[in-house]
Amino acid sequence: MLIRNFGWAMVLTVAAVVVAIATGGVSTALIVLLLGVLEISLSFDNAVVNAKVLERMHPVWQRLFLTVGILIAVFGMRLVLPILIVSITAGLGFGEVIDLALNDSVRYGRELAASEALIYAFGGTFLLMIFLDFVLDPEREILWLTPVEKALQKIGKLDQLSVLLALGGIYLMSRLAPEEEVTKVLLAGIAGLVTYLAVNGLDALFEESMENREGKDTGPVGGKMTMAVFKAGVFSFLYLEVLDASFSFDGVIGAFAISDKILVIALGLGIGAFWIRSLTIYLVRAGTLSEYVYLEHGAHWAIGVLAGIMLFSVKYHISEVVTGLTGVAFILLSLFSSVRERKRRDVDVQDSEQVLGASQR
Repeated sequence: MLIRNFGWAMVLTVAAVVVAIATGGVSTALIVLLLGVLEISLSFDNAVVNAKVLERMHPVWQRLFLTVGILIAVFGMRLVLPILIVSITAGLGFGEVIDLALNDSVRYGRELAASEALIYAFGGTFLLMIFLDFVLDPEREILWLTPVEKALQKIGKLDQLSVLLALGGIYLMSRLAPEEEVTKVLLAGIAGLVTYLAVNGLDALFEESMENREGKDTGPVGGKMTMAVFKAGVFSFLYLEVLDASFSFDGVIGAFAISDKILVIALGLGIGAFWIRSLTIYLVRAGTLSEYVYLEHGAHWAIGVLAGIMLFSVKYHISEVVTGLTGVAFILLSLFSSVRERKRRDVDVQDSEQVLGASQR
């Protein structure tokens, strides 16, 4: 099971280390591994949330997530997207930015850092909506931090509260931003909100359409049913890719504190992204989320904290170490709670069986 799910991640890690040693020696290989660990720690909660979405997707889309999706994650989100952002914000041509990334990585890192406020506004708003829609859902039955989550569910009955709170977060970011970037931060935050509402809304629409058709069709699956599955898969896939992008921003920016070489950064973040993808598939195939019932909760609380960190990062620098450790801490706490809950349920089942056996005798 482990080789099946993590075999390619292991092969890619070895290959990346070999390339790093060949081009820069052992010290470069160590930097690549450190960047991989950074990416995994920052995106561990992403794997849990991805797995929840991936569970309801067709196996074909699950395979695409690990194949085509990893190419988008490594080359698109962690290599091309930062170049595109620098190109837009710095007013440079795409080719010029590529030349900077390859030949003047110090300036490229500086230009990317200058775009931090916009990046955090977009990604932070997107992640904040994910967190709010989860904790404010009044129909959610399983609660982890029960007193807090019950209170949030009560106020969550107010329609569109998550949108109102996200708008409040965007306004706060605009107040924290430097005066010359206020308008850009507002636009980036609104873009993050609109992106979430659009992708999540279309995903929910086609998911509902697919479920309705499943209820009506009693015969073989027809063309319309196949199209419904396809459309639902497309928007779920887009949702996962935007989510991945929101998580990757922090890692890409933080990576320049470790190395200023774009290819070294791509190697390190790439192997980290592949491990996260492999972990996501493993969680789905092993049914881990159904066995460890609070993992999803821990992931969403970690996302909420990350969204808050990104919000305040518009003005204040918060170490990536703090971000990564906070996410891992929430995951570990929720895992511990899940194990304890599982043991409690096993004891209850055994007691019930003993009582039933005694009554039958």
